[in-house]
Amino acid sequence: MKRTYPLLFIFLLTCVIAAGCLSTDSNTQSYAPQEESFSFGSKMAEMAADEAWDVSDDMLFDVADSGEATGSSITRKVITTSDVSLEVKNASEAVDSIGAIASEYDGYVSSSSVYDTYYGDSESMSGYISIRVPAVEHDAVLDRVEALGKVTSKSTSGVDVTEEYIDVEARLSNLEKQELRLQEILDMATTVEDVLEVEKELGRVRGEIESLTGRLNYLKDRVEFSTITVSVTEPRNITHSWGLRDALSDSVRGFIASVNGIIVFIGIALPIVIFLTIVGSVVIFAKRRVWR
Repeated sequence: MKRTYPLLFIFLLTCVIAAGCLSTDSNTQSYAPQEESFSFGSKMAEMAADEAWDVSDDMLFDVADSGEATGSSITRKVITTSDVSLEVKNASEAVDSIGAIASEYDGYVSSSSVYDTYYGDSESMSGYISIRVPAVEHDAVLDRVEALGKVTSKSTSGVDVTEEYIDVEARLSNLEKQELRLQEILDMATTVEDVLEVEKELGRVRGEIESLTGRLNYLKDRVEFSTITVSVTEPRNITHSWGLRDALSDSVRGFIASVNGIIVFIGIALPIVIFLTIVGSVVIFAKRRVWR
């Protein structure tokens, strides 16, 4: 019987351990419904993880594009602008002609103005016009504009926005995917708190989508349509005065010089005249006294 005690102790110890394992399993199973109550938070975490993967994919896409920039597979996004100054016979007609050229190439006039200018006694007309034309027709339109008069100045500049364009497109695509995931989560939400939380996040995402959409549309418009600004001036009229103006100016200057000379003379002679008058008066008065 004494040898049976260790065996009995081992048996009881084994039963206790087994009972503990069973109680642990039962506690785990009883905790499972609580995990179910946090399913919304898990979905949000899963969405955030997916978004992080999307951002990584977009970054790789950007890097790949930047690596291929030296090749011919990527189309550069460049905003082109030109400024031209022309001397024309008639400023108003030149402005109208430039607007007609823009319409001919499916472009449009963004702003224009014609006004009078004065230089001395001469009067002439000047003006400016800003047109938007398809970027592919930029050079052709510029040649037509330059043929309207004498080019006095000209400049063309281009701004490369390829990197920003790709970045905005990638961010916009990522936000649209995030919006779809949030919509799916909203359909799965069962409590008011979950619905409000998802709708708040949806509002933020949709606001960013609208902002990026506006920026992308602006970049597309600036890239697809070049801007050409033209300043037009008429030649100044050369007038002949036949020497009358110069003669009149000389006479006025001579008169002013004479008046200045007279004033200076009076200023110098007046004290002398006063002194002589006083001395003469004293002498005359003294002689009269002597004669008496």
